[in-house]
Amino acid sequence: MPVNYLTPAADQLLPVPGVRLGTAEAEIRKKSRRDLTLIALDAGCSVAGVFTQNRFCAAPVQLCRSHLAGGKEIRALVINTGIANAGTGEPGRQTAQATCDAVGAALGIAAEQVLPFSTGVILEALPVDRIKAGLPAAQADLKADNWHAAAHAIMTTDTVAKAASRTVAVNGKKVAISGMSKGAGMIRPNMATMLGFLATDAGIAQPLLDALVKEAADLSFNCITVDGDTSTNDSFVMIASGQSGISFAAETDAGWAEVKAAIIAVSVELAQAIVRDGEGATKFITVAVQGGKDADECRKVGYAIGHSPLVKTAFFASDPNLGRILAAIGYAGIADLDVDGVRVWLDDVLVAENGGRAAAYREEDGARVMAQAEITVCVDLGRGNAAASVYTCDFSYDYVKINADYRS
Repeated sequence: MPVNYLTPAADQLLPVPGVRLGTAEAEIRKKSRRDLTLIALDAGCSVAGVFTQNRFCAAPVQLCRSHLAGGKEIRALVINTGIANAGTGEPGRQTAQATCDAVGAALGIAAEQVLPFSTGVILEALPVDRIKAGLPAAQADLKADNWHAAAHAIMTTDTVAKAASRTVAVNGKKVAISGMSKGAGMIRPNMATMLGFLATDAGIAQPLLDALVKEAADLSFNCITVDGDTSTNDSFVMIASGQSGISFAAETDAGWAEVKAAIIAVSVELAQAIVRDGEGATKFITVAVQGGKDADECRKVGYAIGHSPLVKTAFFASDPNLGRILAAIGYAGIADLDVDGVRVWLDDVLVAENGGRAAAYREEDGARVMAQAEITVCVDLGRGNAAASVYTCDFSYDYVKINADYRS
């Protein structure tokens, strides 16, 4: 079960005017589950995205990048789960193109106006005929209030669907924001998560949206890790329909700061939900690093701790074997780090200072904190004013079981 996370009820997820979602059972890999999602966008929507930096990026990622760069207005997204269409070479690219062709034909738009997304098993061919067969049902199901169903339809090893909504009042009008994400394993994004989609009915000029999707990813999906693996299919897409009557062309526009903050808050909620539902996770851990020379070195330390199997298994066992945290800080890649200036806390318990164990630290205090479902590890590097946080989870027996049985 996820750590302190429940999927919002369907009526808690706000429709975003200009965006409709539909799902279908296409039997892409398994029977009797919704595994195909179609998102139709009204004319006038702005769309921006960021994608995996994995060099073995999936065919749909390659096509998404090409279609976004092509400059045509994006009018649809199509998402399948079960098969990632990654490591499939030229046949995979042809399959992704055939998917866009089919969606374009169904909606009466150009194939270049479609963004395709896939998630699931790598190195297996995507059955495009099943996608084509499932599209009519997904199209018939298109509704503005279908975020709940769509969040379920994009899941793979997720145990719960992940979605979130906010509203912001601007000049007497309400701006709606809704989003969904999926992911539980192969999570150490290098741009965004496995799959994330966020829409708002605010109007956002393309240059502003392009900058926002990158900033939001860096503050949310690029701050999480379950197992240290960067997926071949990572994608985070942001849609602005403009149908609220509130539009933004520049950072200085009235109301932009509030809308931007709400969009980032939804992104953070969706990203943290992935960690809370990490494969086999029993604990949600925030690694807050401060006192760095820059945010990059703070993030390096955060990820070194968050990636360490020894640290993660200690958290699962509630074992305050905290030397593992010091070791991770030491190999994080800061060559000139003065370890005598580093301090480490578990929540409010000072664990280490002056290069070793804090004089006031007691094992029972560490064990008390380690037994909690949510834990904060705070590290002060003592060398500057920069800070960054990373969100991670523990490693349990179930992580191995889930990934050993994944394809069966």
